[in-house]
Amino acid sequence: MAKSSTSSAATLRELTVRGVVLGGLITLVFTAANVYLGLRIGLTFATAIPAAVISMALLRYFRDHSILENNIVQTIASAAGTLSAIIFVLPGLIMIGWWQGFPYWTTVAVCGIGGILGVMYSVPLRRALVTGSDLPYPEGVAAAEALKVGAESEEGTEGNRKGLRAILVGSLASAGFSLLAALKVLSNELSVAFRVGGGGSTFGVSLSMALIGVGHLVGVSVGAAMLVGLLISYGVLLPTLTWGQLPVGADVDDVVSSTFSHDVRFVGAGAMAVAAIWTLVKIIGPIVAGIRSAAVSARARRGGEVLGLTDRDLPIGIVGGVSAVMLIPIALLLWGFTVGTPLAGSMAGTIAVSLVYVVVIGAVIAAVAGYMAGLIGSSNSPISGVGILTVIGVALLTVLVHGNSDPANSTALIAYSLFTTAIVFSIATISNDNLQDLKTGQLVGATPWRQQVALVIGVVFGSLVIAPVLNLLSTAFGFQGAPGAGENALAAPQAALISALAKGVFGGNLNWGLIGLGAAIGAVVVAINEVLSRTGRFRLPPLAVGMGMYLPMSLTLLIPIGALLGRLYDRWAEGQGGDVELKKRLGVLMATGLIVGESLFGVVFAGIVAATGKDAPLAVVGEGFETWAIPIGVVVFVAAVLGLYRAIRRSAADRAS
Repeated sequence: MAKSSTSSAATLRELTVRGVVLGGLITLVFTAANVYLGLRIGLTFATAIPAAVISMALLRYFRDHSILENNIVQTIASAAGTLSAIIFVLPGLIMIGWWQGFPYWTTVAVCGIGGILGVMYSVPLRRALVTGSDLPYPEGVAAAEALKVGAESEEGTEGNRKGLRAILVGSLASAGFSLLAALKVLSNELSVAFRVGGGGSTFGVSLSMALIGVGHLVGVSVGAAMLVGLLISYGVLLPTLTWGQLPVGADVDDVVSSTFSHDVRFVGAGAMAVAAIWTLVKIIGPIVAGIRSAAVSARARRGGEVLGLTDRDLPIGIVGGVSAVMLIPIALLLWGFTVGTPLAGSMAGTIAVSLVYVVVIGAVIAAVAGYMAGLIGSSNSPISGVGILTVIGVALLTVLVHGNSDPANSTALIAYSLFTTAIVFSIATISNDNLQDLKTGQLVGATPWRQQVALVIGVVFGSLVIAPVLNLLSTAFGFQGAPGAGENALAAPQAALISALAKGVFGGNLNWGLIGLGAAIGAVVVAINEVLSRTGRFRLPPLAVGMGMYLPMSLTLLIPIGALLGRLYDRWAEGQGGDVELKKRLGVLMATGLIVGESLFGVVFAGIVAATGKDAPLAVVGEGFETWAIPIGVVVFVAAVLGLYRAIRRSAADRAS
């Protein structure tokens, strides 16, 4: 078993030089792959689990390696990997023509300062949202299970071999399916647009085994809430908003896709905003209690009391001091950004207000982003939705303080809003990941303060890597919509959307009605959830509903299906009797494997795409095979998932006998 007690944890190596070096090397590869993949298709992959697997494979050849040392490696790599989400904002500065490239030290500072502040904000949140809550943290749990199985497999017991086999089978199945999709012999995507009366909608699904695994881990309540959000967007909003826009001969897919991107997502963003505010109201008590607890722990340590290793955070004095010191470089960054621009000399008040906004809103979104990650996992968390709400807030604040009456200053004000958003976004991305890592640490018996130091190290590594990768890709490809962009320019979809939002605020053409509609829907869902929580066991988490509305169906549909499969498996385990928890754990390990395998393949495939410059470098068949690839993909996927659950049930039953 993993050693989690204070005495046993004290004998294990944890924050080591070799662990830091290995985490840094993994960071170089994963961050570069994430930046490229995110700019090309708008998606990034979670790096914690692949980093844990690689760490276990390499450190096993060294003496005195431990599960805690492997945990530090994945912590460093995952912090750096998630920081690459800054690409959802910064390319917007090139798209509007303000930057010609990415200034190295400015980019490093934006990522590093925001990331470190995000780590500091997440320290008191650990007690409120990790140790003091029942959030599922699917990826944090999956990473912990992977680490535990890796450590336990060395003990050679039959039970450990069963667990290792479950995670390996799940990993091989998901990686194998992803490989077949990359070869194009089957399709892992299904999408069809159709008319609904005078409007239209679409049905789409990404055949991702990782999403099945996430659904198994998050449970039925979250899965059902996301399904409700999906039905609102695709069953009500899309047909309504496209009504009358589909004359005979119109391309239904283009109209529906455009409406979802430019209208429905803003309704979802409004719902998420209300849900996030309500979530913050609900968790503000535990957050304050966490800060008080951290202060009490600090006083106890100063008084000579010895705390357990698994209860030692960074001292609250250091957290507060670092957070305060970070205000100086943030102010200098904002001031330096306006020097030599039309805004120079008239921005003192705006910078002062922006500084308060970064600190206050940064703390708010740190809590909200951490809660979202705890709800459905950091890789599935709609962090771009946070960017949407943040840039609207920054732009409105800038208009309020500075005004936008002078058209000559419009581009400069848009650029300033994007730059300020990038700093806040760095805080959000790190908080979105940090609590997953701290959950993993809690489950394997890690020392929180060492893991928090590792998070800062990961931020520094990632900050140093992101800037040159961005410059390389900007020079080689450029970005769609930017001046001088070629036909092979990268789409950078989130950056394009966020920069368009900033333009909309300053141009006065942002559709506030859609955001208000979403806010009203969010308020209704909050009220329903409060009633349900008082009358029965069922819940309808408002933030999960908002995410179901905001995210594409292809990324949400399989999560509730995975949640249902997980619940059916758990009910089978309960009906079998015997050691029910062991049976359930095998199901969790198999679901973990589904996430691990697809994540590892994502790393490898992203590297191949980056090396070849091709979207489909492994394809062995032409586009004409797509007609057959779709039904083949559906059949293989369904058969594989059902076969995996049947196999894990057989394995659990054999173990019971």
